This record gives sequence, C-alpha cells and structure tokens, in this order.
Amino acid sequence: MWLVKHQPITLLVGYRASPPFIIEEDDHLEGVSIWLWNRCAKELYLPFKYVPMPFGEMLDSVATGGIDISINPLTITSKRIKKMDFTHSFYASHSVIVKGKLTPIEKLRDFFMSAFSVNFWSGFLILMLFILLFGFLIWLFERKVNSENFRSDWHGIKDGVWWSVVTMTTVGYGDKTPESRGGKIIALIWMFSGLLFISGLTASVASSLTVNKLTSDSSNLRDFKDRPVGTIQHSSSAQYLKEHFFKDVHLYKKYTDGLDAVINNEIAAFIYDEPIMRFQILHDSRYRELNILPAKFGVQFYGFALPKKHAELTSLISQKLIDITERNEWQDVLTEYGCNDEE
Repeated sequence: MWLVKHQPITLLVGYRASPPFIIEEDDHLEGVSIWLWNRCAKELYLPFKYVPMPFGEMLDSVATGGIDISINPLTITSKRIKKMDFTHSFYASHSVIVKGKLTPIEKLRDFFMSAFSVNFWSGFLILMLFILLFGFLIWLFERKVNSENFRSDWHGIKDGVWWSVVTMTTVGYGDKTPESRGGKIIALIWMFSGLLFISGLTASVASSLTVNKLTSDSSNLRDFKDRPVGTIQHSSSAQYLKEHFFKDVHLYKKYTDGLDAVINNEIAAFIYDEPIMRFQILHDSRYRELNILPAKFGVQFYGFALPKKHAELTSLISQKLIDITERNEWQDVLTEYGCNDEE
C-alpha cells in the first residue's frame, strides 16, 4: 500500500486513449498499458483511480503533481526528464511515415507526366530535326542518279524523309534504297546514328519513369523535408522534426486529425509512433488506403511518468515493471495487440 505520512492514498492515474496501449470503448479500458498497469498495481497493492485527460494537460499535470502517474506510452526524453520522473522503459518503438496511396487515375497521370516530360519532348524534337536533315541529304545525293526512288522535285524531299524514318526505326522496307556512293555513306551514318538516338530517347523515358516511381514511393524521411508533414503536438516526433529542421510541420492534438489531413491531401505525410499508427490503420476502415513506409527513425523508449516528488514510488514501480516484462505472459500481451516485433 502506498503511503503518504503513513496514510494510504488512492493514486490518480492519468491517461488518454492511445490504441493499442490504451483502448477506450464506452466505460471499458483495455490495451497494453492498461494490462501492464493493472498487473503492476495489483501486485504492489496500489489503490488507484483512472483520470482521462488531454495529452498536453496530462503532461503538465504530471510535472506539477496534479496527478500521480501517467500510464500513456510516453517517450523518455531529456527534455521531459527535467520536469518529471520516468519508470524503467517497458517498450521500445520508432517513428514512421504514413502517406496516402496513389489512386489509379493519379498513377496514370504521373505516368504520362513522366513519360512525356520536357526531356522527352526535347529529345523528340531533336530527333525530328535529324530525320529531316538526313532525309534532305539523301535526296541531294540521289535525286539525279536515282530519280525513280527519290524524285527530283520537291516531292523527292518527302521520299527522303520517308526513307529516313524507315531506316532509323530499322523497319527497312527496301522500297527506297540509295545507289550513289555519297548516298550509301549518308545511309551508313544514319543507320548507326538512328540507333543511338532511339536508344537515348528510350533511356530518357525510362529514367523519367524510374525517378517518378522513386519519388511517389519514397521511403526516405529526407524526401519530406521540404513538404508539409504532420505530427502530434508535444510529442517526441514533433521534437525530432524540429531538431532536424523540417520546414513545414503541422501539429495536431489527435493523430486521427493528422491521418485525415493525409487523406484530404492537406499534408504529404503524417509522422508518429509505429505501433499506434499500425494499429489505427489496421483497425479503422477509414484509413485502409494509407500506407506505412518502411523507413524507421528516432528510436523511442516508453515509460510511465510520475512527479519528481514520487521518487520512491517511481523506483518501486520500475522494479515491478522489470519483473512483469520478463515474464512470458508479457510477450503474449504484446502479440495480442500487434506490438510484438516477431510478428
């Protein structure tokens, strides 16, 4: 029994819904943190009362002693530890990037924008110029000695262009062939040049498509540095983005507001704790179209937070947390709520 001046007290336990750690349905509470705290309080004979609170208010209340403990999955940071004490860490996590999946129409749009980019049209125009150039040159050499295939008037230029196109594309109908020595030299040069031009144009299109895919499927956090991103205010993710000089960070009170912002294209991505994001997307049909990128960063260690005046209680709970989290049943609980890395 926890005593203050030899008198038992009922601990005020602050919390805010944060699935899968704290799941609130009507008046029923469950989740990883709820199970862990209930087991800890039971074995230490600690009477307590749950107190629902907004996240920011809960942090302030722990720091000032308004509540006796917060059982939310709070990341242990140097900034927070100056204001409050933490128990031994009971779980390690990372921040992840959540972004929307491209619709088929958006994928088709991106394909055409990439395939027919400025580079493509620049290459295409240069290729047309060379087709006209070699068509004109072959006409100059062939119009007198090979007028049957290359007419001597201006229509012969069209014959030359036709020959230039079928030669470049290696179709080689054979309906028009050079007979003069100069014409054959021009043909030889154009055959090899045409192959190089077609190869270059193909490579340009392929490169544009590859770059577009890498951009749309980007899993690198740096790719979002100049784009609007969101996270939870007062969170360790917000601190991480600030320390790494992200330019356009939108702060939300609820992570569901941030996920909604991704769906509505208000931000490019939402960045927050992996187990919470994974659980929400898996269990809420509204967010099934969202995608968690493979990049993980900013390792986070979760602990329960207590006011600094409860140093003895903090030590007592820490010892019990170590004891409980070493048991097999703890791994069963993590697996039940999808928090086991072995899954």
